Amino acid sequence: MNRSSPPPLFIDCLTKKYGSFLAVDKVSFKVTPGEILGLLGPNGAGKTTIISTIMTLQKPTSGSIYLFGSNINKKCTKSKALIGFIPQELVTHGFFNVEQVLYFQAHLYGIQNIHPYIHYLLKKLSLWHYRKRSVHELSGGMKKRLMIAKALIHRPKLLLLDEPTAGVDIELRHSLWDFISDLKKENISILLTTHYIEEAEKLCSRIGILKDGKLKRIDKVKNLIKNHSWKEISLILKDIPPKISHPLLIHQKGNQLDFRVPPDMVIQEFLRKISIPYAQIIDLFIKRATLEKAMKNILKEQDS
Repeated sequence: MNRSSPPPLFIDCLTKKYGSFLAVDKVSFKVTPGEILGLLGPNGAGKTTIISTIMTLQKPTSGSIYLFGSNINKKCTKSKALIGFIPQELVTHGFFNVEQVLYFQAHLYGIQNIHPYIHYLLKKLSLWHYRKRSVHELSGGMKKRLMIAKALIHRPKLLLLDEPTAGVDIELRHSLWDFISDLKKENISILLTTHYIEEAEKLCSRIGILKDGKLKRIDKVKNLIKNHSWKEISLILKDIPPKISHPLLIHQKGNQLDFRVPPDMVIQEFLRKISIPYAQIIDLFIKRATLEKAMKNILKEQDS
């Protein structure tokens, strides 16, 4: 690792066992400044375990985790103070009101003169009108917003989001997406775990795909789609053609031909390759290559 400019997060061969169960298996990756890196995978893939070890809530069995160049297994209080964490579970705060919770959180970090920033967070996260309301009176979505405000109160440089939009309605989910995108513009680095493919595709510049504790792939979204997915094109013809053979053809039934093509192949190139007269085509359907298809194909791959 380059010590002159260490990344906000660097994970080196992280392994975590619970007895004989291997939850995380030699996982390595880094998060660069201002990047949103997503971790995708089925339940039990190791996503939350990785977050928990970064937060030192659990101790790694082996491997190392560096925060801004400091090993978390050693004393790195200053580096830990640069992290904000939003867990999956909603954390309640009894009968304190929203504003009080944020002031308490600021005092834990020894932050003074925090009034303008708290007001900014309350307004930015649409909590301003609820600031005097007790936390137990809030909806689940409003509690999620409060947790985000708490995580940002000390202006962290690295934000860990563990399923940040799980269990919230569509409107709130999209507003949180906009807010997370704004954080990226402020050069805050984000590690995001999610089950929502659309969320990962919209927010993340790179994505790591986990299965059974192993990091199967990590790459830019466009590269994952290009290398592990495909475009499907179906043609409806005027007449039923004779049985044809073509490397792109995957199914022929009656006057319908189904093709599987590379995701970056444009329709003009495709039509040239199949050499079917335009006058014979009465309809055409396209299913684009997607991150969801890419993920499914990667998860189906056998371990080497």
